[in-house]
Amino acid sequence: MFSRILTSALFAGAAAGLIVALLQLVFVQPVLLHAELYESGELVHFGAEAVTAHPELPGMFSDLTRDGLSVVFTMLTYTGYALVLVALMSLAEAQGHPVDGRTGVLWGLAGFIAFHLAPGFTLAPEVPGVAAADVFARQIWWWATVAAAGVAMWLIAFGGNIVSYLVAAVLLMAPHLIGAPEPDVFTGPVPTEIGALFAARAFGVGLVAWVLLGSFAGYFWQSEGKRVEAAA
Repeated sequence: MFSRILTSALFAGAAAGLIVALLQLVFVQPVLLHAELYESGELVHFGAEAVTAHPELPGMFSDLTRDGLSVVFTMLTYTGYALVLVALMSLAEAQGHPVDGRTGVLWGLAGFIAFHLAPGFTLAPEVPGVAAADVFARQIWWWATVAAAGVAMWLIAFGGNIVSYLVAAVLLMAPHLIGAPEPDVFTGPVPTEIGALFAARAFGVGLVAWVLLGSFAGYFWQSEGKRVEAAA
């Protein structure tokens, strides 16, 4: 069982992570590089003359070290996510719920909600240079929100009764009713348009990432199961 989980997660995480890394380099990294120009003071937006919204930015893989490490770490990150996802899939299958590439899409959507949408609803993705609360406090709130949303997704999928759905609704709402840590004042040199674009693209790429991860994980989990049965 452990070998099946590990193999499925490695293949799914590496495949999804590679695709996601390329999507991030194309769609997300240019927004970050643009924001860094304001963070460093190379561009000034507020209280200055109007500046172009389309500055000259480095192309993809112009910095091989930075971009290469981004690809590697993204693949490692999604392999870690895949380990969690496949382990949960094994529990679901043991309870009689089928898992394959098609149902894996639903698992991916649940993962996106738990890891991206739920925490991002109150603690949105941020570009460099914006005001933010204490990192440790935000990390605690983020992990608590992810855990609550993950349990809620499981209850919605497998609870099967009104009590489970009510508990799931409470778990989804509670972190946001409590509220995420917020900065004392709002500061930052980056135009709001860049921040909004970054948040939108982070969510968009995250959605694609988790749908791919769920589908790949379900597919490889099923394939490994058939291989193990054939070898037995």
